[in-house]
Amino acid sequence: MSGPPGPVTLASKDFLSVLDLTPIELDQLLHLAGALKRARGTGVPGDMPLAGQHVALLFEKPSLRTRITFVVAVRELGGEVIEPPSDVVFGSRETPEDVARNLERWVSAAVVRTFAQSRLASFAGAAPRMHVINALTNEEHPCQALADMLTLQERLGSLAGRTLTYVGDGNNVATSLAQAGAMLGLHLRFASPPGFELPAAVIETCARAARHGATLTVTNDPMSAVDGADAVYTDVWASMGQEQEAAARARIFQPFQVNPGLMRAAGANAVFMHCLPAHRGIEVTDDVMDSPASAVFDQAENRLHTQKALLTLVMGTKAR
Repeated sequence: MSGPPGPVTLASKDFLSVLDLTPIELDQLLHLAGALKRARGTGVPGDMPLAGQHVALLFEKPSLRTRITFVVAVRELGGEVIEPPSDVVFGSRETPEDVARNLERWVSAAVVRTFAQSRLASFAGAAPRMHVINALTNEEHPCQALADMLTLQERLGSLAGRTLTYVGDGNNVATSLAQAGAMLGLHLRFASPPGFELPAAVIETCARAARHGATLTVTNDPMSAVDGADAVYTDVWASMGQEQEAAARARIFQPFQVNPGLMRAAGANAVFMHCLPAHRGIEVTDDVMDSPASAVFDQAENRLHTQKALLTLVMGTKAR
């Protein structure tokens, strides 16, 4: 795995976006995540850089992978987790900013899963002594992108010059995936129906973040987008909060389903990726999800390892 051999602490106190990382920090974080994964596989307890520290999980949206992997990550690093009820944290009793001002007196970090990215930024800005980590907003899902990049490195080696095609809605997962991929030198292709493309502002941020000759192409043709791709990625067509649009979106997105025909167009060695949960038979068919090409459960596992690395670095403790 590429990247300097030793971890660093992060310049930003928070991780609200992939773009909060410098390219060197992203390389370092992925390098550390791989080392932590290998160490966990030995069964020997590792260092406890979060010993004596508390981390609050503030989840306004439902979660399986994000919640469980953060709980396990904090505990394996020696920290303690608290999970106040969402109606207390994000209800009408007090402002999110006042909640943050209280929490920073008690805990070292807050992992927040909420709606608007602006709300998260305001929460983080109100607590200058508390680290805040984005566990998903409507606009970005940076922790997922970290796991995706580690999974791709495990499957493909160095990512510079490789091609990743995303097929589906230009949503929060797509945004963070594009930003991380651009920083690592991927050739990115995003295929979406008209009106559902990756936002222009995100494309601009990717252009500024791009390294190692990374490119980004947006198209409405899924078949041409996957041609020769090293990896094909998709996500649900209706995200949380869009359930009432699901039927209409299913009709619009049907030509973008990842099925054996689409994977054949990518090539025999293409990896299939999905952030989960997947709607089997809708955006992806069972025979693709369950095929040897599928890396979806590797991605889910790697949420743990990348988040352990993230917590170690964002909370300012150098790993030995």
